[in-house]
Formats: sequence, structure tokens, C-alpha cells
Amino acid sequence: MPPAEDIQRYLFGVWRMMTGRPDGLRMLDLSVDGFWNSFSAIVVALPAMLAGWVPMANDAFGPDVPFAARLAHVVRLAIIDLGSWVIPLAIFVTVSGYVGLKDRVIPYVVASNWASALLIWFLLPVSVIDLFWPGARDATSVLALVIFLVTLVLFWRLTNVAIAKGPAMASAVFAGMFFASLLVLFALQELLGVPPL
Repeated sequence: MPPAEDIQRYLFGVWRMMTGRPDGLRMLDLSVDGFWNSFSAIVVALPAMLAGWVPMANDAFGPDVPFAARLAHVVRLAIIDLGSWVIPLAIFVTVSGYVGLKDRVIPYVVASNWASALLIWFLLPVSVIDLFWPGARDATSVLALVIFLVTLVLFWRLTNVAIAKGPAMASAVFAGMFFASLLVLFALQELLGVPPL
């Protein structure tokens, strides 16, 4: 796990990338160690992810369901979300050499990991509202949709900086990763018996 000051620099760097500033890429650790350390972003995102899983587990069961059943559902949700995070990146690493992006693997994966952690924290207010005010579900659904659409734009901009091969290639990578994430999400939901949201 990188030191806290390094994590802050990485998060600030990806924010700069998402706001169209290519110099943010230089704030990331783009070494081989930086590649592997970037998966520590999962640990950084975990509290915010957990705050989202708990309301979903509560919604999936009635009030009389034992804690163990709810915990098992949270574990299934964790597997789905973490698989949807990591597996598409593994696919990108695998196919990158065939599409002329081998030199962009480390910048893209490192930036993607830290950006994912940051964007997951952006959704925390929705999870907190769902957890403490379940009756506000309609309002939080609209808020979640707005945040989701904004994050798509931000992630495309980050992809454009990280890939550094023009908007057309960035759009192709962005679309490919988005659909890969959806396919993994749906496959894991089916495999683990978790109904789509």
C-alpha cells in the first residue's frame, strides 16, 4: 500500500487528467511497481463500496432475514463489483499488444485504478442517503444517474490522456472497457444468483 501522501498525489493526478490536464499523468507512479501498487486503489475505495453494498443487501431481504444471509449477499456483491473492476483491466492487458497499445498498458491501468477509487467516492452520498433514508430512493436514483453520466465523461477524458493516441482511439478503448465491464457484471450476477438492479 503506498503512503498516504502518494495516494493523495495519485488521486489529484487522475482528477487533473479527468479535467483535461495531461500533466496529471506525470503525478502517477508509472513504474512496474506503480502498476501493481495501483491495485491498492481497491482498498482506498472499499469503505465507499461497502456503504453501497449494505443498502443493496438490506433491499434484497426482508427484516426477518438473519445477519448471515445479509453478509453472504454483501460478499456476493463484493465479488461482482471487484470482478467488474479487475477482469476488464486483465482483458485490456491481454489484447493491448494486438491493437497497438502495449506501451499504454501501465499508464492506462494505473490511471484507471486510481480514477475508479476517486469516482466510487463520488457516489458515497447516494449510498449514505440510501442507508439512512430508504424512503428517498426515487431522489437518490436520479442523483445516482446524474453522477454516473458525469463520471462517464470524466473517465473518457482520463482515457484520452492515458492512451495518448487521439480521441478516436480513446473512444474505442473507453467503449470497449465499458462494454467489457457490463458483460462481466451481468455474467457474475448470473453466476452468483444476484438479480440485476
